[in-house]
Amino acid sequence: MKRKKIFSIALVILLGLVLLVALYLKFSKGRPAPVPMKEKTMGGVTYMRVVRYLPHSMIAHVLVIDKKDRKPQFIVTPPDDDIQGDGVIRARTTSQFLEEFGVQIAINGDGFFPWWSRSPVDYYPHVGDPVTPNGFTASKGDRYASGLQDISPEPTLYISRGSELVFNRPPSNIYNALSGDRMLLQGGENISGLDDTKTDPRSAIGINRNGRYIYLVVVDGRQPFYSEGATYVELAELLQELGAFNAMSLDGGGSSTMVIQGKDGKPVILNSPIDSYIPLRERPVANHLGVYIK
Repeated sequence: MKRKKIFSIALVILLGLVLLVALYLKFSKGRPAPVPMKEKTMGGVTYMRVVRYLPHSMIAHVLVIDKKDRKPQFIVTPPDDDIQGDGVIRARTTSQFLEEFGVQIAINGDGFFPWWSRSPVDYYPHVGDPVTPNGFTASKGDRYASGLQDISPEPTLYISRGSELVFNRPPSNIYNALSGDRMLLQGGENISGLDDTKTDPRSAIGINRNGRYIYLVVVDGRQPFYSEGATYVELAELLQELGAFNAMSLDGGGSSTMVIQGKDGKPVILNSPIDSYIPLRERPVANHLGVYIK
């Protein structure tokens, strides 16, 4: 009887493990494998996948750009001069931005308005709808948005014509500028008061102390059995571990997307974006940061 009971318990445990594996594979289907990795994707650019299970599941995608290797050039999505309606730019997915402007790397940018997501069929914007970034924005010297700065000032990343990056210190001649949600690191230290409870998909950009290395980070989230996301504190700590000295979060949630140019010239999405709670669905957003790798 004892052997029979032990066998039954073992069988139940085995079936439970099989069920858990089946559920995990189902929820992971089509998404990047939850396996840590590090590889050189193109000259001067290294891709890393960071996987953690405690205190909750988190999959982060990191691109480290070495400015000394290939002297990258940057572009922020330019305005659409012919736009009509309440907005300054037409919404695009990050993949569409990469393809349209011929960059090798693209990440989603600032938050924007108007925006809503009531259901998978009732949302705004669709591709081509007019929107406005929340914060100050400039592209190749053309300043086209101050957004909600008067109501809720945002931190801003300024990128010079010579590809020098600096946070919150506008140069005399502004070339590219991209605002974000909040600062995460300043002078190598976490910003005080960052939320450490709410996990969500996140996007961020960081720079090391001497400006040589640029860190682009996207954390997947809102995907049970795959990746819950990260809190702002966890995002700041991850950037700090990577080597960032100053860092800023970008728009997160369903906007968080990281794309590179594949060998065939087509966009390759590195993360698992989630829009309207649909995994692998890209959200059309206002602006983006693109990188040309020579």
